[in-house]
Amino acid sequence: MLTFTEENYLKAIFKLSSKKIDGVSTNSIAEELSTKASSVTDMIKKLSDKKLVKYKKYQGVSLTKKGKQIAVSIVRNHRLWEVFLVEKLNFKWDEVHDLAEDLEHINSEKLTDQLDAFLEFPKYDPHGDPIPDKDGNVYNHKDETLADLQKGEKGIVVGVKEHSKSYLKYLESINLVLGAEIKINDIVEFDNSMSISVNKKTVNISHQASKNLIIKK
Repeated sequence: MLTFTEENYLKAIFKLSSKKIDGVSTNSIAEELSTKASSVTDMIKKLSDKKLVKYKKYQGVSLTKKGKQIAVSIVRNHRLWEVFLVEKLNFKWDEVHDLAEDLEHINSEKLTDQLDAFLEFPKYDPHGDPIPDKDGNVYNHKDETLADLQKGEKGIVVGVKEHSKSYLKYLESINLVLGAEIKINDIVEFDNSMSISVNKKTVNISHQASKNLIIKK
């Protein structure tokens, strides 16, 4: 049996490794989990002793086959529960993360599989994050953000990189939710803030906000 903390480390390494070919640095893990690098080093040793991760100096941390299986299961649980809470219990997308953090640790493969089937096998959660299938396959979006678009270009909101409640509430207040159609009207040279049309309504958005919004052209 693993502790919740150990499972959260495996989940964090899986998330970070999806964006890298080589290993994940201990500093990246510390930043992801808002903890000290020394605490990460101690935990990596524990997980290595359990044959769940591999660590090489200067090459970073990677999951073993067993570690990846556990991480995929946790991530899959978390994102399926978020879909369930939003679609079936009418929670808002800024309300579900903490609840899913608790529910993700329920260790029942049968429950997860039946939840997946009940939800008709969704590929993405309410924030646009890909949901691994039971074999660990992930359907990632092309990592293009609103900040990458040029004046006159159009796109559709398909995901968010920032999951804080304040950010999600802000996006909802200006209707920048998943599926929203956007067009870049103008980009301010000074700070890269933007004037955009959201479903034909004009709004202004900062560079900080635009760089965390994933867009499909």
